[in-house]
Amino acid sequence: MSAPKSPADRSLLVASAALLSLSLTAPAALAAPTPSTSPSATPPARMSSVGGARLGQPGTQVGLGAGAPVLPKDITARSWIVSDAESGEVLAAHNAHWRLPPASTLKMLFADTVLPRFPKSTPHKVAATDLAGMGAGSSLVGIKEGQTYTVHDLWLGVFLRSGNDAVHVLSAMNGGVEQTVEDMQAHADGLQALDTHVVSPDGYDAPGQVSSAYDLSLFARSGLQKKDFREYCSTVRAAFPGETTKNAKGKSVRESFEIQNTNRLLSGDTDVPVYQGIAGVKNGNTTNAGATFTGVAERGGKVLLVTVMNPEKKEHNEVYKEAAQLFDWGFQAAGKVTPVGELVPPKGTADTGASPSASAPATGSGKDSGSAPVAAASADGSSGVGIALGIAGGVVVLLVGAAYLVNRRWPLPDLVRRRPRP
Repeated sequence: MSAPKSPADRSLLVASAALLSLSLTAPAALAAPTPSTSPSATPPARMSSVGGARLGQPGTQVGLGAGAPVLPKDITARSWIVSDAESGEVLAAHNAHWRLPPASTLKMLFADTVLPRFPKSTPHKVAATDLAGMGAGSSLVGIKEGQTYTVHDLWLGVFLRSGNDAVHVLSAMNGGVEQTVEDMQAHADGLQALDTHVVSPDGYDAPGQVSSAYDLSLFARSGLQKKDFREYCSTVRAAFPGETTKNAKGKSVRESFEIQNTNRLLSGDTDVPVYQGIAGVKNGNTTNAGATFTGVAERGGKVLLVTVMNPEKKEHNEVYKEAAQLFDWGFQAAGKVTPVGELVPPKGTADTGASPSASAPATGSGKDSGSAPVAAASADGSSGVGIALGIAGGVVVLLVGAAYLVNRRWPLPDLVRRRPRP
């Protein structure tokens, strides 16, 4: 097209382009946001308002009251949220509903969906087809074709090593990857996690696969209702079965090797100490997602959830450093801020007043071998997890459904805190 020859022609062209732009964008402004195939540089001007209108606004949302500390100034994550795990109150948030690639934090939804379906003692011999379709460079726990693993082994591989191989084997047991993705999407919808579009069960980068800090907090909160979920996500290290080999006498033997949780607030690292009271839940890192993390911790009778997605600062373990700062702020600010929203309960919960996990099937029983839950791992400096999530003994705090209706609380069952008994 040749350039307009006169100012009038140019004005007409500009006006026509503006009208065309309006005609194309106006319907999109009325429609629900659609998943993006790649992360954008800035949050959209309009996001979901699930949990409260302020959570749908871009930027930082916080209501500081008298005596409340200011938010940390060096938080660089594209999106984050600090919430009360029990009441669901959102203490502060930043682009909470920004739909971003979730990386392996999506495994929380996978676990919350699939974990109740198989007793932990169930054995499974791995076929080649079970391991098909994993993305290049996937994180692996080291599952081998032809070897038999228990469901307990597989979940340790999912939570500690973020093993996509373990996810694919459990998906195969669940009817295949396609069925599992369908199940996960249905469960996300039931949790009102409407920012989430599931493409792969393991969180590996895939076109259109997105979630949000808000939704990841919903997944963590729902998963923590389950005892086995709490056990797995709080385990620091465990023995994992290796390959079966022949010893010098020709006898078949199967050695094991140690795996350690890659959640650095739980297991610690050279530049990140174990966070006091930490109890999981899941971390992730991919090319598109950057680093992502959702954690739960307890201090002074308060249980907080923090989700951090994709810090712009790319220093080593930055996602954990920023999460720790937000935890510190949340514990200091609790009771001194006006909530900016809430983590909504699953569909139907508010109507019935029942705990959403009250009728959930059992996830297996029996004594497990080879795992070291944090509550028993005092050498790691992380015994506070037992305080937070009831892996050690204590007092059970359980609110009935009627209390939820009055106080809008959705408590963590079997939440145990070490308090003096009367």
